[in-house]
Amino acid sequence: MGCGARERGNYKKNDIVTVVIEDIGNDGEGIGKAAGYTLFVKDAVIGDLVEARITKCKKNYGYGRVEKVLRPSPFRVEPKCMFHRQCGGCQIQAMLYDRQLIYKQDKVKNNLLRLGGFTQEEVDGVMEPIIGMEEPWHYRNKAQYPVGYDKAGGLVAGFYAGRTHDIIANTDCALGAPENKQILEAVLSYMRENNVTAYREAEGTGLVRHILIRTGFASGEIMVCLVVNGKKLPAEDKLIERLREIRLNGREEESEPRASGSAVRQAEKFVPDSAAGSAGAMESGKRKLCKKITSICISANTEKTNVIMGKEIRVIWGGGKIHDTLGGITFSISPLSFYQVNPVQTEKLYRLALDYAGLTGRETVWDLYCGIGTISLFMAKRAKQVYGVEVIPEAVEDAGENARENRIDNVEFYVGKAEEVLPAFYKGAGTEEQMLRPDVIVVDPPRKGCDEKCLETMIAMGPGRIVYVSCDSATLARDLRTLCDGGYVLKRVRAVDQFCHSVHVETVVGLQRKDT
Repeated sequence: MGCGARERGNYKKNDIVTVVIEDIGNDGEGIGKAAGYTLFVKDAVIGDLVEARITKCKKNYGYGRVEKVLRPSPFRVEPKCMFHRQCGGCQIQAMLYDRQLIYKQDKVKNNLLRLGGFTQEEVDGVMEPIIGMEEPWHYRNKAQYPVGYDKAGGLVAGFYAGRTHDIIANTDCALGAPENKQILEAVLSYMRENNVTAYREAEGTGLVRHILIRTGFASGEIMVCLVVNGKKLPAEDKLIERLREIRLNGREEESEPRASGSAVRQAEKFVPDSAAGSAGAMESGKRKLCKKITSICISANTEKTNVIMGKEIRVIWGGGKIHDTLGGITFSISPLSFYQVNPVQTEKLYRLALDYAGLTGRETVWDLYCGIGTISLFMAKRAKQVYGVEVIPEAVEDAGENARENRIDNVEFYVGKAEEVLPAFYKGAGTEEQMLRPDVIVVDPPRKGCDEKCLETMIAMGPGRIVYVSCDSATLARDLRTLCDGGYVLKRVRAVDQFCHSVHVETVVGLQRKDT
């Protein structure tokens, strides 16, 4: 159907319209109206007056992109990255950071109201100020760069343009670790000098598909892993030589422009929480990044798939893992390990989860979707006993190793689905009280949220407290509704800006059983 009746403007694709941006959508797009017709405008900032080109029409609304900013919003800033509009990884980089925090706080709140069905009074009574960063740049400790060719046939590495597999050549991402640029350029130089081909997705030919770089911000250890369409690379010794000769002297990071006047007053309650843990010291002032490459490996992936990493990892120099430290706990990280990408905010996030758990040293805690045991080991500091559950065997092996390396002996890990492991464990525990009621359950599921059977199992077990850590506030709201309908009440909710300049936000929620 077309764009609607004449009173709505009778617009069509490629029309240029003038729009005042009055709101922000879930994906960071600006929302405004032209002659009563609602438009979702990519790259617009709330408060902008823009000329927008319509890219798609529906009956009652349409989509567009900014052609020209006629009057910039007071919340608009000059982006650090010249590719931010094409890349799509930093959807709201042009928005003042203080205003980004307000947007994310409102996003969590609105999802609880709209999707969770909670009342305004319920939400206002439990919602705490979002925790932001003082230095919201160069915070990612992991980056995966596709490798390919530009239109002239030259080798490039960078990021896929939004919703495409066209590579934007960019070795200096404003969110990645600063030393990534030197590493990427060294790998590309090795490829050119040794006639190593890049992968051509359409034909399934060529060798190097991606370059994975993982950095231990506390340890200074760096892993470089090349994902290849085969078992090995030509002249691997030359690659090792190229990477080992890099001297990572580091650089000082710049501060984000701050708002002034009313914008500051509006955002004052969203500043980073100094009480959230020692991680604040990691981001105070300017940081000198002095790091070294300690692991070089190859990941074989010969499948025609969008999955980046292959299952087979071969170390060609150094160790097979790097290490990092959070909250005094050291973690071993392999190429395939899940480990939160923002260590500064992760420590704040986990300390918040620990606080919400309300541990006194007498509790039994179950950590579901435990990964390599990050939250489990944080909880073990204050709990009597912690049990972690994870479906990925390799992650459970890493979790056990992390516990041993840190000499933490009050934690055990199980491979399997939470909804199967929990009941089986408690059926053999002895008393009915043990079988039904662990003290605390912590969940940190993927973006799709908790499995329905997992939620049913949690409700049946009836722990006194549940701590829910979420990376998607929409699925969080859905799951919280289920838990509250099953006998729990919201006690505390707080967002943490784990993914600065993107639309994503992490949230921690504390729930309590009604009859406790």
